[in-house]
Amino acid sequence: MKLAPLGDRVVLKHLIEEETTKSGIVLPGSNKEKPQQAEVIAVGPGGMVDGKEIKMEVKAGDKVIYSKYSGTEVEIDKETFVIVKQSDILAIIK
Repeated sequence: MKLAPLGDRVVLKHLIEEETTKSGIVLPGSNKEKPQQAEVIAVGPGGMVDGKEIKMEVKAGDKVIYSKYSGTEVEIDKETFVIVKQSDILAIIK
């Protein structure tokens, strides 16, 4: 199944973070914060949203940092994705 976001929405997939520190200490799941780095999987067409012209500035394959508690999580084919508005994306990692 393929996700096709509408308007100014972007589909993200969390980047996997290491479970241990560089010194070998294992981090328990309860101490980990929600990840903020993700890879862009799909991008909506942009266009007119609430009477404003929206130009999409990210593309599939970009690595981004997004707002910590934004978006809607969905699970498709046992994979978890986050759908956010483009305005919730704070930066592109280059």
